[in-house]
Amino acid sequence: MRKASRQKDADWALEVFDRAPYVTVSMTRPDGTPYGLPLSLARDGRLTFYFHCAGEGEKLDCLAVNPVVSLSAVSKCSPRYEEEKNNFTEYYHSAVALGTAAIVTDDAEKIHALSLICRRFLPRYLDHFDEAIARSLPRTTIVRITLTEPAVGKSKP
Repeated sequence: MRKASRQKDADWALEVFDRAPYVTVSMTRPDGTPYGLPLSLARDGRLTFYFHCAGEGEKLDCLAVNPVVSLSAVSKCSPRYEEEKNNFTEYYHSAVALGTAAIVTDDAEKIHALSLICRRFLPRYLDHFDEAIARSLPRTTIVRITLTEPAVGKSKP
């Protein structure tokens, strides 16, 4: 595949992540079993995603042992029966990516990540952002996921 084509495919896949209401982040538990859950991620540029969570819990236990994660998202899902073909099918847009997760410790980066998350999910309430940051930043954990391979997507329009 040509480089320009791979770039276009990666761009399209990133747009799927941006449109998806949540992204499933899959990781590995300390005992080696899989653990995946839907999270509200916000993207920063081509390689970085952020999510926030409490300062303890199973996600952080998993990432402490193995920071490698897989992301998957579906931004369109339309099951259909095509009468003329007597066919059951589903139209979809999906994307996957691999990355490495790390806990963000720098306050400026944490604020930047939280701003991206708020702008994506609650842009109407940004006038309350500074007050919320002042109140909760010290107890908020931010995880940065850096893609280690280009995102890829599939679709059946």
